[in-house]
Amino acid sequence: MASEALLLWGVIFSSIGLGFFIYGKKQHRTISLFSGLALMVFPYFAESVPLLIGVSIALMVLPYFLRL
Repeated sequence: MASEALLLWGVIFSSIGLGFFIYGKKQHRTISLFSGLALMVFPYFAESVPLLIGVSIALMVLPYFLRL
């Protein structure tokens, strides 16, 4: 079973991912688009809160360092 913290963090990072996805789609930025998509999908597969937070922060920072 998923804990409440895992569900809450999943909703937060999925919402941020939706913002990245919409921004990437409108601005034609592929890295933001795929990063947002990954942020929306990854919480379904995360098994622990530290893993979810670590990977999600890495996915949020990725578009700032890669300009595609």
